Amino acid sequence: MINRLLPALAMTVALSSSLAAQHLLIPMDDSQTNHLKAYGLTFFALKAGDKAEWFLNYRGGSFLLPDDPPLRRKAALDGVAFVQIDDAAVSAARKEIAAGNMDAITLEKAPHIAIYAPAKAPPWDDAVTLALKYAGIEYTQIWDDEILKQDIAKFDWIHLHHEDFTGQENKLHLGFRDAPWFIEQRDNDLAAAQRNGFSNIPALKKAVAARLHDFVDKGGFLFAMCGATETLELAMAALNVDIAGPFFDGTPMDPDADSKMDWVRAFAFQNAHLEMSPGVNAMSDIDGHQVNVPTRRQPLGSFKLFNFSAKFDPVASMLVQNHRQVIPDFFGVTTSFNKAVLKSGDVILATEDGAPWVKYLHGDYGKGSWTYLGGHDPEDPQHNIGALPTDLALHPNSPGYRLILNNVLFPAAKKKPLKT
Repeated sequence: MINRLLPALAMTVALSSSLAAQHLLIPMDDSQTNHLKAYGLTFFALKAGDKAEWFLNYRGGSFLLPDDPPLRRKAALDGVAFVQIDDAAVSAARKEIAAGNMDAITLEKAPHIAIYAPAKAPPWDDAVTLALKYAGIEYTQIWDDEILKQDIAKFDWIHLHHEDFTGQENKLHLGFRDAPWFIEQRDNDLAAAQRNGFSNIPALKKAVAARLHDFVDKGGFLFAMCGATETLELAMAALNVDIAGPFFDGTPMDPDADSKMDWVRAFAFQNAHLEMSPGVNAMSDIDGHQVNVPTRRQPLGSFKLFNFSAKFDPVASMLVQNHRQVIPDFFGVTTSFNKAVLKSGDVILATEDGAPWVKYLHGDYGKGSWTYLGGHDPEDPQHNIGALPTDLALHPNSPGYRLILNNVLFPAAKKKPLKT
């Protein structure tokens, strides 16, 4: 077996002749010393114009890069384990891949990434931003003005900060109405609404949601976590109904709002029921855990990644590459997705045994695709407002954060015809 030919090492393996090595294998199993920065190393190679390959289901979803001195130096500085190998060893690996539930996917170019997040987002606010910064992956930060006024089609991949696209500010006014950070956030959003010609925040966020819908429909890749998943769906479906009510004045919603929702435009969900009470800190029954409603809150368990056929389902396989199949769950404003409201075309990537919800979803819409991961921070399961930001230097092998970074790289993959 090739695993015996390529022993797990923490740093460079010297071959009998340095001239014999033409490739760097970046193992992503338990021998990898820094899984998260391995994604950054692969992105760095693509950014430099090098080709890379993603060996799906092979040693945890390993990467094959050219044996370039700059890559070796960066890997050593970042603490990323790699193995120098020659063409014969690569050929042996390909034979093993061809014979099993594995595949080799070409990564062609570094994706152009945007993070939808406010300029003054607190440091504990977004796991994706933390992941990209730690891994050293470049991105552009955008917010409502850029979404509404610029050509966002120039981006390959957009991640949504856990924004509330219903315009209710995640109902944080219920507990933080007088907090200076909340007042600043609300005032900034209201100013953005007025600057863009909208009378209130819900109208602004609905327009932003519509632009994001069109981004995916025309071929973009969208990734969202936490409350952005649920509220984006609600906003896209709320074409003909005000689901927020007058801004923060406590007025109940239209009692017929559920029946007026247009779920055809939503990506993942259908026939969800809105939370009608303005005093209850939940948006709908999409979320299974209802973390902010004490009488409904469900305990955390663990979720299991689905084992896809790498040859027949390469995209789903890319999204679940990991060195762990079972991962501890973590709370968020939206922690999970109830099975009862899923659309039939949704691809379930991770679920909890025996639970009526799923954790991780993917699907196609129009010419593009979307991926939703419930929860806020894979290494901060309780997600308390005001907590210190997660220090990823303490979690370089985080399987939860790997799911985020899988999403960053999969738009770089060369599309290949499905086997029939």
